[in-house]
Amino acid sequence: MLDGQPPDDMVPASFTQDWTLTSMSSLFISSAQAADGGGLLSNPQVLQFAPMIFIFVVFYFLLIRPQQQRARKLRDEQGSLRRGDRIVTAGGIVGVVQATRDDSDEVDVEIAQGVRVKIVRSTITNITSREKPANDS
Repeated sequence: MLDGQPPDDMVPASFTQDWTLTSMSSLFISSAQAADGGGLLSNPQVLQFAPMIFIFVVFYFLLIRPQQQRARKLRDEQGSLRRGDRIVTAGGIVGVVQATRDDSDEVDVEIAQGVRVKIVRSTITNITSREKPANDS
């Protein structure tokens, strides 16, 4: 009584037998599962992460990868600017490229008749139209 356990005469014998049978059967069942070969599907901890892995893969192909492709395309377009290209900057300024320098990150843009400004290439968010090169014939 002092150790927190009820006296033996208070615990029914059927309870003790049922408990022993239940614990023994669960021991054998867990041993049988452990000897099963342990494939991926028999490990419930791995299966808990399967939905998160699936969601990450879906996000990658629907959001991350297309954004990377758009950024790469814009970077290539910014590097190949020519005179006469109509552009839009991040601030919403629309203009026509007048001069570019390969050694500099700046571009001369005409935003109104006679108004030329220098902008940084990385602020260009869209190239709305490209001038076709003139035929020299």
